[in-house]
Amino acid sequence: MAFTAGMFEAFTRTDQHRWGRAYVRGLLLDGRRKSVEQMAARLGEDGNRQALAHFVTSSPWDSAHVRARPAWRIHEEIDPTVLVVDDTGFLGSELDRLRSVT
Repeated sequence: MAFTAGMFEAFTRTDQHRWGRAYVRGLLLDGRRKSVEQMAARLGEDGNRQALAHFVTSSPWDSAHVRARPAWRIHEEIDPTVLVVDDTGFLGSELDRLRSVT
């Protein structure tokens, strides 16, 4: 998936790359609910609920870096004046972690 090409470059393990790409695909697929269970059902072959849940909740990765990569790419492509991020989809602890970094 071209969109995620540089997003997970800091990941050291191949399973993190795999489940990171699967998670992003799950977020981008049609469907009103974006829970791990619902995404796993829509992902078909890549829909291992337990592996996705582990990636989201327990896999050690820097969420600030992963979130920043798409913003950097957007800036390179369209040079926006303002970039608004809707944080309502972030988990509470992840949002707190992101705020502590900025």
